[in-house]
Order: sequence, then C-alpha cells, then structure tokens
Amino acid sequence: MPAITVDNVLVLPRLPKLDESTTFRKVRTVTTAPSGFEGEGFPVRRAFAGVSTADLDPFIHLDQMGEVDYAPGEPKGTPWHPHRGFETVTYIIDGIFDHQDSQGGGGTITDGDTQWMTAGSGLLHIEAPPEHLVVSGGLFHGTQLWVNLPRSAKMNPPRYQDIRGGESALLTTPDGGALVRVIAGEIAGHRGPGSTFTPITITHVTVQPGAEVDLPWQPEFNALVYVLGGRGTVGVERRPVRTGQLAVHGPGDALRFAADAAQDGNTPALDLYIMGGQPIREPVAQYGPFVMNTRDELLQAFEDFKAGRLGVIPTERVPHTDGQGPRP
Repeated sequence: MPAITVDNVLVLPRLPKLDESTTFRKVRTVTTAPSGFEGEGFPVRRAFAGVSTADLDPFIHLDQMGEVDYAPGEPKGTPWHPHRGFETVTYIIDGIFDHQDSQGGGGTITDGDTQWMTAGSGLLHIEAPPEHLVVSGGLFHGTQLWVNLPRSAKMNPPRYQDIRGGESALLTTPDGGALVRVIAGEIAGHRGPGSTFTPITITHVTVQPGAEVDLPWQPEFNALVYVLGGRGTVGVERRPVRTGQLAVHGPGDALRFAADAAQDGNTPALDLYIMGGQPIREPVAQYGPFVMNTRDELLQAFEDFKAGRLGVIPTERVPHTDGQGPRP
C-alpha cells in the first residue's frame, strides 16, 4: 500500500501532545462493509452501507475499490455515466486510473493522487485503467468518496482538482509511529491541498504495529474512520476494528486509535481513511448518480440527462497526463 510515503517519518512535523482537558470521541457504531461490484465489474466494499445519513452528512457514499491484483486482461473501469449535485473524490493508493468527461477534460491519477471532481450542474464521465495496465495487469486499490454539495452550489459549473500525492501535507506522531497524509482540510494547523465547498477534512493515516495515535479533530465536524487494511482499535474504549469496517464517532475534539502489535502478512500496518465535515443539514433526494434536494429536482436531472443537456460522449479520447508530472 504505497500511496505517498517518506523514508524517515522523523523528519516530518509532529502532531501535538494533547492535554488532559481533551475530550476524546467515543465510538457510536462499527459496521462492516458488504462487498459488491461496480462499473464493468471491479470489486468494491460499500463502506457506508447501513449507516444513518444523519451520521454521514455531508458525505453520501464511499467505495473501497479493490484491493485486487489483476491478471493480464482483467482490469476494469466504468462505462460513461452522468453526475449532478455533488462531488466525487477519487484517491488511488495502488494502480492507475484514467478519467475523461463530456466537457473535454481528462487526466490520470496513480499512487497517492486524488482527483476531486465537482459535478455541480452535471456532466458525463468515464473512469478506466489505461490500455497498458489492461494488457499487463497489476495491483489496483483506491477509494471514491461522494461529498454532498449545499443547495446553493448544486448547479455550479463543473470543476476539477488534480491533487498529486506529493502535495498532501505530511505529519507524524510525537513518537514517529504513524504517517498522517492530509488530503483536504486541516489537522493541527497543517492544511491539505483539497478545496471544498463545505468545510471537511480527509486524511489517510498509516499506523505502525503497536503504535497509538491521538488525532485532534474539529469539534463541529462528524468523524468517520474507515479501515483500508489491517487490524487495530478505535476510541478510548478500544473497540476492535479490521479491514472493511467503519467506525462512527460521537462528539468531542480528538480521535484515538491504535494498530495491533501483530498484523497479517499482507497488511503490515493499520491503514485508515478518516473523514469529517460540517453537516449541511438540508434535505437529500438521491437516485443513482444524482444527489439533489427534492424529488422534482431529481426528475429534472433525469430529463436533462436524456435530453443531452449534461453533455454528449466525445468521439475520441482526449490526451491524458502520465500521472507523474506537474499538475495540469
């Protein structure tokens, strides 16, 4: 699970040691993501299945894509499909994903990169592995998070943020036992590169076996901790968690989690994808690829899609970046 890493975490800025007045968040629920298939048939875990929408707000949906080691000819993506009314945040840990949309945009994300697509008023897009990866096969692992847009921004023009892994703010714990990658929002004064309509924080944390992390967290945000891989505990009550489980936390101003001293051979550390945001607290009407506020707005989205107002599939693929160079 390479994502973005460093040879020596001890050169990184450290999280502060939290004082005795800190209120650590208790764990409210732990759920296990069911497995399924997305797009043309790539495996996913539905991380938010069975979780109350009130606990998720401002988030809508999270898929863990893979982790899978494809044989030659096996890599798969999605067909062309529409979106309106929310944002997709695609984070690639292992592998390569190409993107193309009906407005002529396109790009490639690979180990540690994030593509932040604000669908807004709507578009069509496709996500697929590049042809050379289909031929060769290889590892594929990542996440796609859907972030709701407030009513005032749902019909904004689409936009993109291509965030290279090296742009994430990198931190460690006072004892160097974990690597914290801040993708969006702020942790202990260190801000990630993602720009958001609703205040949120997204971080990928790798915790070494036996290490414990006290992570300061915005008190007004919710707190969702998803286990990408490994085994450990969450909360001061030390609730056990493992790969594919989501821990929903209650109120407070810090999170505590730890990695088990013994991990499985194929998951040498505990990897967590941690999300939190300021709830929007607006009505949500969702059906398939559209997230609006009312049923009438959903019907309008479908009508606009059928009428071609969300764009048309281009006749040719657009050039892509190689996923390694500077941001487009």
